[in-house]
Amino acid sequence: MCRQSATVCLTKTPSRQHRAVPAPAERLCHLTDPRDRRGRRHTLVSVLLTAASAVLADARSYLAVGQWARHAPQDALERLGIRPGGPFAVRRAPSASTLRRVLTLVCPGALADLLGSDPAGAASVAVDGKTARGSRTDTAPAAHLLSAVVPGGRTVSQLRVPDKTTEVTGFTRLLAPFDLTGVVVTADALHTHREHAKWLVEAKKAHYLLIVKGNQPGLAAALRALPWKEVTSRRYDREAGHGRRETLGPHAYGHRSGPGLPTHGPGGEDPAAPHRHQDRHGHPADCLRNHRHDGP
Repeated sequence: MCRQSATVCLTKTPSRQHRAVPAPAERLCHLTDPRDRRGRRHTLVSVLLTAASAVLADARSYLAVGQWARHAPQDALERLGIRPGGPFAVRRAPSASTLRRVLTLVCPGALADLLGSDPAGAASVAVDGKTARGSRTDTAPAAHLLSAVVPGGRTVSQLRVPDKTTEVTGFTRLLAPFDLTGVVVTADALHTHREHAKWLVEAKKAHYLLIVKGNQPGLAAALRALPWKEVTSRRYDREAGHGRRETLGPHAYGHRSGPGLPTHGPGGEDPAAPHRHQDRHGHPADCLRNHRHDGP
């Protein structure tokens, strides 16, 4: 079973070697078919690949996915694994109702675990949560997903955040199956907790970069008290967007006795503060400083 379901939805737990397989069809073969054995015309893998191809072709509804499948050429259906049938060996795509039923029954957690990218050896992993657009129904709130992404936009995995809870409860569960040795894990201020930092350093042997805001007043005050005026930036990044121009200069300050987040060794913590100047519509703005912690 996967991490989101109490039923058996995987025939085998995905391994690091499994996530390195480039072909999606070979990964999906470990997914348990939720349909009854009787009356199956199409394999589960072929139905999922057909739906994925339709979404890549800009299909945004079950009806649109069914229309794309109905008009797909024979050579495309062959590559998707649709089996020929009848005296003329014609490949018939899954109907819109079949696609809808399979996508409704299949476990999303199993799909995330099977199709995710392996973060081992990556420079960083970004953890962030978003609410899925259009997922709210009359009886259920919108689905909120917590995802881990490596550079290049490849998703490692994602979990649905249970209703009436927050992303904090799913942070360790999301990253637990993966080897994060030497990887820098980044997250927003919601995940700036001592337990998360300690777990990343001690259990996963990873580094972390966490933003400190008003939700951690003691830590924020301790960081502001550091002698940042004595630190100079050696690099400045300038960018424009959303009606403003920004100049970002990272400041790093190393010391042995810090505000209290765990680090890798006896060398103490290295807080860093991106010193950001914002100029909105040509007018000078206040200087903002977002403090973060990065393991050495």
